[in-house]
Amino acid sequence: MDLARCLEEVESALDDLINENKNIPVIVEGRKDQRALRKLGLDGIIIMINTGMSLSDFSDWISDRYDHVIILSDWDRRGGSLCRRLKELLHGRIQLNLEIRQRLSTYAMIKKVEGLPSWLETVRQRLEEVSANHVSSSKRKISSMDD
Repeated sequence: MDLARCLEEVESALDDLINENKNIPVIVEGRKDQRALRKLGLDGIIIMINTGMSLSDFSDWISDRYDHVIILSDWDRRGGSLCRRLKELLHGRIQLNLEIRQRLSTYAMIKKVEGLPSWLETVRQRLEEVSANHVSSSKRKISSMDD
């Protein structure tokens, strides 16, 4: 998949996440995920799953307080399992947004939410380098044509 397109899709998903989070809480696995999302500009409610509560009690706690949440667990096996289990426990009780998680897992080429800031930085740097090399190469071609 084209790196520029991946970056565009991830940035679009993150823009949507930032906007949605103004009114809808985001559920993440842990503190590192929460910090990463804050670094990316989320300023709404971010709730961590790993607080010592059972998933069943956590789901009850969520459904007692919110009508709608965004689930953003990691894209590894454990995160997928957590997402499925939360979906089962919260189904029919509140609205769930899994779409942003799906978009990020498709385009981010990483497995963990906490890695998003560094992934974005790395991809942006690579694309800048490719662009700079392309411009430099084009200038050399034009220069050699003048000779």
